[in-house]
Amino acid sequence: MGLLIDGRWTDQWYDTAATGGAFVRPETQFRDRVSADGSTPYRAEPGRYHLYVSLACPWAHRTLIVRALKGLEDVLSVSVVDPLMRENGWELPEGADAVNGKRFLHEVYTKARSDYSGRVTVPVLWDRRTGTIVNNESAEIMRMLNREFDAYGNAALDLCPEDLRAEIDRVNAFVYDRVNNGVYKAGFATTQDKYDAAFDALFAALDDLDRRLATTRYLVGNRLTEADWRLFTTLVRFDPVYVGHFKCNLRRIADYANLSGYLRDLYQVPGVAGTVDFDHIKRHYYASHTMINPTAIVPKGPTLDLDAPHGRERLGPAPGAAA
Repeated sequence: MGLLIDGRWTDQWYDTAATGGAFVRPETQFRDRVSADGSTPYRAEPGRYHLYVSLACPWAHRTLIVRALKGLEDVLSVSVVDPLMRENGWELPEGADAVNGKRFLHEVYTKARSDYSGRVTVPVLWDRRTGTIVNNESAEIMRMLNREFDAYGNAALDLCPEDLRAEIDRVNAFVYDRVNNGVYKAGFATTQDKYDAAFDALFAALDDLDRRLATTRYLVGNRLTEADWRLFTTLVRFDPVYVGHFKCNLRRIADYANLSGYLRDLYQVPGVAGTVDFDHIKRHYYASHTMINPTAIVPKGPTLDLDAPHGRERLGPAPGAAA
């Protein structure tokens, strides 16, 4: 784990001492946008853009799910980093970067901006034509893939319809702060009080979400939206990683009557299971974060059966092709 400072790589962990023991996620910096109509310098075109992702990272995972559901596999190519993140940050296996030929993701960042300062994160949306990073904010990449590439993918699928956007944004804000980032705020805290606060907020949020899902199949009514996929990538990692590694152990997702069925429901949507790689997930967290797990031993469990019946049909129909 490290960062770039004026274009120079430095192996440096998050400075929680400066924040009183709290983990504070820095803002992403590349925030340009691909457009279908050419209203930005980055027009949506097949074969022009490339994603750098980690199969372990929940933020990158979101974009892979949208890519799969929208049928954009032949439109948008992908490079997958190695699951282990050590002193050089995200590393690309030999031959994995067919676009820039790099071995470290920080080299992709400095190719885009030679004096870049900040964390080197996934996902990264790269433009082959201009030779730069367009965007490294997963939420924005999701929305670009959802709409701007409709001429080349499944235009019938809209994960963020206009009439639901305000509610989707509200749910996303709650889930991001309390759950998506909440597990990190607990896991990366370096003082007891910051851990306790994050832990309590996380499980209060999971309790709220479980109650919400008792009466509705998905987070925003009976429409499967981006809000569900943003929550899914945390839920699917929760029992294998966050319970033990991040000390989020009050309850497992398996212990929640509604969240557990909801997790299986989403996992069984066609195209989604192929984006989930538990080997990468577990090896990344347990073997990369040696400040949390110094022995880097990766646990063998737990046993998960995400293909088991979920029982969510009682709350509404499956989304089908227009999920």
